Amino acid sequence: MQSLELFDLSTVRALTEHFTGIKRGIEKESLRISPDGYLSQKKHPHALGATLTNPHITTDYSEALPEFITQPSTDRLKPLKELKQIHQFAYQNLGDELLWSMSMPCVMGEESDIPIARYGSSNSGQMKEIYRLGLGHRYGRFMQTISGVHYNFSLPDSFWKALHEQEGAELDLQTFISEKYMGLIRNYLRYSWLIPLFYGASPALCDSFLKNKNIDLDKLTEGTRYGKYATSLRMSDLGYQNKAQSRLNISYNSLDEYIDGLESAIRTPDPYYAEIGVKKNGEYVQLSDKILQIENEFYSSIRPKRVTQSGERPTKALRRRGVEYIEVRALDLNPFSEIGVEQSQIAFIDSFLLACLFARSEPINLRETGEYQENFRGVVRKGRHPDLCLTVNNHCVSLKQFASQLLTQIKAYSQVLDSAYETTEHVEVIDQLFKQLDNLDTTFSGRIVKEIESRQDGFFPFAMEISQKNKHYFSQNLLSESLLSCYQKDAEKSHAKKEQIEAADNLSFEEFLTSYYE
Repeated sequence: MQSLELFDLSTVRALTEHFTGIKRGIEKESLRISPDGYLSQKKHPHALGATLTNPHITTDYSEALPEFITQPSTDRLKPLKELKQIHQFAYQNLGDELLWSMSMPCVMGEESDIPIARYGSSNSGQMKEIYRLGLGHRYGRFMQTISGVHYNFSLPDSFWKALHEQEGAELDLQTFISEKYMGLIRNYLRYSWLIPLFYGASPALCDSFLKNKNIDLDKLTEGTRYGKYATSLRMSDLGYQNKAQSRLNISYNSLDEYIDGLESAIRTPDPYYAEIGVKKNGEYVQLSDKILQIENEFYSSIRPKRVTQSGERPTKALRRRGVEYIEVRALDLNPFSEIGVEQSQIAFIDSFLLACLFARSEPINLRETGEYQENFRGVVRKGRHPDLCLTVNNHCVSLKQFASQLLTQIKAYSQVLDSAYETTEHVEVIDQLFKQLDNLDTTFSGRIVKEIESRQDGFFPFAMEISQKNKHYFSQNLLSESLLSCYQKDAEKSHAKKEQIEAADNLSFEEFLTSYYE
């Protein structure tokens, strides 16, 4: 069986002092809804700042899909503290509206009822809006209303220098760092099904999302469909793992191969997208007719990242300066937390990512790609089935047996993190997951299904009640005056910065777009 086991754990322990320098950041999306549970038709609240330039709050696909962003921090507890503060600030400016508590959306009307996010008249603002128009034409707007949590993770320079020296690497330091991050990503892809297994929280959805399509889901209650053993329909082919990109074979075997694959997709025309056209009646409907409009259109549960400079494409930044951090994108919104994610989840992911970094990570061939993709699909659709098997090296392996082995191996890294932070939290999380493995109905997805079954009133009332409770919680837990003033000032600054960007544009949009792709 494949393994995350390290040959010599003393190598990891020798680096313990550097783990307190790990940086973390969170990006959390959630739909803004009206009091009756429908998608908000109102503009993004002005008091929350300009979505183009506010460092704390932007929008994702829709004007009604705010995204809260915490700043990178080496304080392991700070991201959730900051995320809570952003929620407090947002709720103080939402009026009677709520934030939807689930990844799968609220009651859906027509696609035309989903407002595209607006970013102003600047070239960069227009590009973000047109890109979203293109996504709607390519995949439909419904898919774009699904929400999730993205987790950003990076190890400190001191760690990389120490590991570089410890291994006697001949590569220059940045190339070494990029190579190690890509190895981490390959192992993550092999075992990423662990995240939806324990933290998948979208086993059910509102019938209105399906629009009478013939989808292989069972009826849970009136108006609610579900997968009996599903963990994360968000990460199934109903959501981000869509069939439209199934022909893309982006390699993670090296940073250059990854970049080349994305660059090729951005340059290669697609007949269907060409039929849509780039413009209709003189107005842009998508940025290009290529397989991908931009790199971020490629849906993946993990990405290598580098902070970009103004006007710089992500692949260019990676090519020039290498991998800086990774973005984990497989987390559903956690409805059992007022802010959609909890510290125990972060503790597990940190341990998991360290295990992925230090374990052997051979290149992934096409056979193994097919295996890990099928394993992931199996877990998101049937992960709680008591007899589910996964495929490893062409052999069928019990999910529970495989997960138990991986948790045992990950626990060693939890112990190292506990030692670094002088806590017991990381090991306690692993012990809790072992218990859940014995009864998968105690996972997030199992709890959600059992709750809806016992209530017998459906997905919507269940999610609406949680959303209302969250709103009440934040109405009783307001920001301090000093923090409120800070967020208000940042919002005001963001509007001024947006206006400056609009005033400084000296290229036509066509010239700007040509320059961007070049």
